[in-house]
Amino acid sequence: MTNAVKIALLPISYLYGLVTYFRNKFFDFGILKEKKIDCHVIGVGNLAVGGAGKTPLVEYLINLLLLENKKIATLSRGYKRKTTGFVLANNNSTAIDIGDEPLIYKTKYPIAVAVDANRNNGIKQLLLLDELKINTILLDDVFQHRYVKPGLNICVSDYSKPYFNDVIMPSGTLREFKSGISRADIIVISKTPDNTTAVEIRNMLKDIKPLAHQKVFFSYLKYGELYSITNKNTQINTLNDLYRYRIISFTGIANAKPFVEYLKEYAAEVKHLPFPDHYEYVEKDLTDIQRFYESIEGGNKILVTTEKDFMRLKNNSIWDIANRMNIYILPVEVTFKEKEEEFNQLIINYVRTNRIYHQKYS
Repeated sequence: MTNAVKIALLPISYLYGLVTYFRNKFFDFGILKEKKIDCHVIGVGNLAVGGAGKTPLVEYLINLLLLENKKIATLSRGYKRKTTGFVLANNNSTAIDIGDEPLIYKTKYPIAVAVDANRNNGIKQLLLLDELKINTILLDDVFQHRYVKPGLNICVSDYSKPYFNDVIMPSGTLREFKSGISRADIIVISKTPDNTTAVEIRNMLKDIKPLAHQKVFFSYLKYGELYSITNKNTQINTLNDLYRYRIISFTGIANAKPFVEYLKEYAAEVKHLPFPDHYEYVEKDLTDIQRFYESIEGGNKILVTTEKDFMRLKNNSIWDIANRMNIYILPVEVTFKEKEEEFNQLIINYVRTNRIYHQKYS
């Protein structure tokens, strides 16, 4: 989008911002009601649309809470699923049933995973399942869904496009005015570059201006070893072997730049085929990808995609095709280079207390 177009769209952005502003005020004044849940609820969301890095942070929280022996459930709306209402994931669920991100949680972790656009109803249904004994719920992408009041609210913002330098849609990517950050208890600046200096972090903290009750953390992406779509034990060692390969990557995610740049750092050559965020692949897409792959002469070439895309490739209509292609998956996780223990302790302190809302014990 050009600067001229962004400027032209500013009046629409302002009107949209006013709508969200008054909606938030209705909640603040109690005209619209936030429901408090009698269980530990951690909300993870952001102010902007697009890939801020919420999914790997939710995975980080899952791993942390499993160490605490918590009975965890994740609840999402299930973006782009073809089902409606409350759906509890099972071993046969696909991205069409529950969405790609919930399918990642269900595939990788021994937890309950559910989707429901009505988060209050979704929580109610989860807590009615006595056999699950749920005591901790992670709400994914819930910052603007104010009919539920999480006990702990985490807001994620991309280092390369922080919320304080952004504007309201459609001129920018914010879903509400940046003042909405005041509802966050924890602010996570995600995808921080490895070479970020202490001075740069201090400068960003000055721009954030955290309130007295807020804690700010900087997270980093940590990529794992490439593994084959057909056998997770078939891996390519990044440091020792990836330089031998030429890569054709394809992704349907909001921000593929960190993914592609990482591959370019280690591989002999990288060509990238972008698709829209949460793209639902069809047979023709895989045929086109395979045709492009075969058009590149020489050996030592592989196809590489993300775990989110992998979930969508597992749909019944195309899995037989994808399974025959030379596709590798690049997994990613979140790490904290500094203050990791402080972040962990904030989460642990919250879920260990008998009091549900963190303001009552912090």
